[in-house]
Parts: sequence; structure tokens; C-alpha cells
Amino acid sequence: MELDLDESSLAIGRIERTLSRIEKSLAERAERGASDQPTSDQSALKAEVNAVIGELDRLIAEANRG
Repeated sequence: MELDLDESSLAIGRIERTLSRIEKSLAERAERGASDQPTSDQSALKAEVNAVIGELDRLIAEANRG
């Protein structure tokens, strides 16, 4: 299945929103101090990073096929 332009645009939008959430989380973490971050926040941040990596992997794989 090849990604069409609309699907690619949606995927890029998801990546941008996820990166914005990561950036916000990191800024909040810096304000609080790195040692104050609860484990749940760290897990959520890792999940966001994994989501971005997954979207990028999917886009790259489709680009290589197309």
C-alpha cells in the first residue's frame, strides 16, 4: 500500500504535533528540574518519541517503495 499525498500530509501533521508535545514536556521538565519528573511523565515522553519514530519509519519505507 502506497501512501498518497493526503496520507503523507496527515502523517507529517501527526509528527509535528507529537514533536510539539515533546518540546513542551521537555521545557516543563527543565523548569521543574530533571530529578522531579515522575516516572509516568517519563513513560509518556518515551511513548511520544516512539510514536514519532514509528511514523517516520513508515514514511521512509513508503518512500523507498514508491
